[in-house]
Amino acid sequence: MLTHLSIRDVVLIEKLDLSFIAGLTVLTGETGAGKSILLDSLGLALGERASASLVRAGTEQASVSASFEIATDHPVHALLAEQGIAIEEPAEPILLRRIVTVDGRSRAYINDQPVGVTLLRRAASLLVEIQGQHEQMGLADQGTHLDLLDAFGVPAALRTNTARAYRAWIEATAALAAARAEMESAAREEDWLRQAADDLSTLAPMEDEETHLAGMRQSLQQGERRAEAIAAALSDLSPRERRGVSPASALRNASRALQRLLPTPTDLNPGAIGAEEQAAAQEALNALERAEEALAEAESLLSRLASDAQADPRLLEQTEERLFALRAEARKHGVSVPELPGLLAAFNERLGALDSGNARIEVLEAAMAETRAKFEDTAQKLTAAREKAARRLETAVMAELRPLRLERARFIVELLPLPPEAWNLRGKEQASFLIAANPGQPPGPLAKVASGGELSRLMLALKVVLAGRSAIPTLVFDEVDSGVGGATASAIGERLYMVGRDVQVLVVTHSPQVAARGDAHLRISKKVVRDRTETHAAPLDNTARLEEIARMLSGDTITPAARAAADSLLKGE
Repeated sequence: MLTHLSIRDVVLIEKLDLSFIAGLTVLTGETGAGKSILLDSLGLALGERASASLVRAGTEQASVSASFEIATDHPVHALLAEQGIAIEEPAEPILLRRIVTVDGRSRAYINDQPVGVTLLRRAASLLVEIQGQHEQMGLADQGTHLDLLDAFGVPAALRTNTARAYRAWIEATAALAAARAEMESAAREEDWLRQAADDLSTLAPMEDEETHLAGMRQSLQQGERRAEAIAAALSDLSPRERRGVSPASALRNASRALQRLLPTPTDLNPGAIGAEEQAAAQEALNALERAEEALAEAESLLSRLASDAQADPRLLEQTEERLFALRAEARKHGVSVPELPGLLAAFNERLGALDSGNARIEVLEAAMAETRAKFEDTAQKLTAAREKAARRLETAVMAELRPLRLERARFIVELLPLPPEAWNLRGKEQASFLIAANPGQPPGPLAKVASGGELSRLMLALKVVLAGRSAIPTLVFDEVDSGVGGATASAIGERLYMVGRDVQVLVVTHSPQVAARGDAHLRISKKVVRDRTETHAAPLDNTARLEEIARMLSGDTITPAARAAADSLLKGE
């Protein structure tokens, strides 16, 4: 319910903070005291049209905040969560705030988070319903009539089953449309599709093949580089002369030259060189022999390495051809190489759909027809239940119209069939509340046929009949008692009080009979402060209430008789 209303610099209101309780709260005051300003302020917080004329003269902006305490399962929680508005605790109040500046621009907030006015209005529509002399929210909107009728007397299970059957039908219809579109698309591309599938089938890509081929290519390239290095080393050691003489020949030539310096057993002149020189020559000869042996060992080792590391240029070429072919095919289709097997499967599936498409579409057509028939059957049961509920609602509302001085009016609930393309989750019809205000007058929409006061009393009658069945926790009536008095005003007050047992009710009234039924009473008045007129609102205690109701009965001069009458009204006598 609405718990607090804070108003700053709105027309004649400089600063006003009001608290509200459950039940029926009445707002009274002399004509022109500012009751309409109070409702305009509330409307601003609820997302109604903002105007620079609302900004108090001499100030830059006007602001209004409305705080609501609601149940944790109230629909507004789902709406705010859907829109990303964080509510830290489920029991946390919902604060709607609106600011309008002197240039007519406005800003909206929910729990101090900036929002669009549309979202503010959507949230407010779940929290407050207003019926006034000039503007109605709720009853005058035909879009709400079906929900009101269903809330009155249509089993929830019927509505749930209809919605479920509708979703199943829509899903089956969508599946059929998708299959038809897929088949038509495949048929248009059949030649290309078959060629692409043939190319991919010939290539036969395998899972993880790119990784395997890339690794093999790198290994073969490394082996080729090793073989080239070993072959170059062997070439330098080979007996074929590349730079005049090979290393082995040079070593042998050097050995023969040194051997000539050393004496032999048959040498006729062994002392040709000294002993010291002979020793050095022998040592050099031994070194040359060791070098020959090392060279031979190196050549043997290199030959063995060359045999082990023999490269396979053809295998490398084949590997690269396969790898590059896979990558080229992937580029052609705009996918990665690992996706090629899946793409081939998709192509084959689409080709298969062409071959078996007619059979599949026949199955989907049968499913669509079956789900549609089920929806129509379920929706027809819902329609029948609504027809019965409509007659009961008409009877119940008509019983409430007589004491509200609308005994000559006829209230009619009309169910209007929708064309098949407009069928929806809620069934095959829409509801419309019609009123014939006088005998002989054709029934018409409430907002066009009923006056503001009549419409407000009609809403009151409906709220009495639908007591406790609406999720909206706060109702506001603006002068629902306009143009009536006596017994009719008493009947209005009694019914407002009854509705207030189920939801919070705020009513602006000039009727003492209505004011006397309030659980709380606010008096709106104007005062001149520092040469400026200001609107104020004050809660009244029992004594002040008696005086206010006496004023409403007798005017500015309050007589003892008026006080006695006021006391009688407050006591319910």
